Amino acid sequence: MTLLLAPPRLEAPPRPDRRRNRHSRVFSAPYPFFDRRALRTPVPGWQLKLHRSALWRAVVGEVPPAKRIVDVAGALVLLIALSPLLLLLAAIIKSQDGGPILFWQTRVGRLGRCFAFPKFRSMVVNADAQIDRLLHRNHHSNGSITFKDKADPRVTRVGRFLRKYSLDELPQLWSVLVGDMSLVGPRPPLPREVDMYTPRDLRRLEVAPGLTCLWQVAGRGDLPFDEQVDLDLRYIDRQSLWLDMVLLLRTPLAVLKGKGAY
Repeated sequence: MTLLLAPPRLEAPPRPDRRRNRHSRVFSAPYPFFDRRALRTPVPGWQLKLHRSALWRAVVGEVPPAKRIVDVAGALVLLIALSPLLLLLAAIIKSQDGGPILFWQTRVGRLGRCFAFPKFRSMVVNADAQIDRLLHRNHHSNGSITFKDKADPRVTRVGRFLRKYSLDELPQLWSVLVGDMSLVGPRPPLPREVDMYTPRDLRRLEVAPGLTCLWQVAGRGDLPFDEQVDLDLRYIDRQSLWLDMVLLLRTPLAVLKGKGAY
């Protein structure tokens, strides 16, 4: 039986019907195609339920086979080559206040599947508990879906250096390796951000999230949310291995400039 891996285009479920369940914290049960474990067959009305193990996801991922090969090879090479730097950064973060080295968040991936998202910790230990009192400082203006503060008081001295050069993002190479992310794709949002998405914004979830994409090399955090969405949708509509390679080559220069990273 031939399986179609391309799901229908995402549409926003009615907000009152969004119910939390074990498949997704974002989308509700009437929308089964948001569950990444359900693959549709060409025959209308038929559906094959495939419960993917962690090993299956690591092999197949959320991207076409050619892109998955590039992701696995790239993530492996970078993890091995950067291992001394990763160990050094881990030791520095641990020594500054004795807190955890990694900060784990729940992020939303392709088709609304939530996954564990690691970063080197760049903030104080209780940073999430302080977010509500800092919303008025949002560089993206009050009411924006995303929160950015150039002088966020929760960021540690070491954390500012990590963020400026995107070193805090390096642990996400593991997410690429296990199939939750890709090297190139829209950045994975928080569940609370997706709850405010318009139908157009939800198109960002049509592809696997990535470490870098168009807006990461075109201004990063300085770009308002609407411009970030515009660039993500441009990537989704034009994506190719050639475009991925161009973005991967442009990313190191954008990182070294440190523009828009805070």
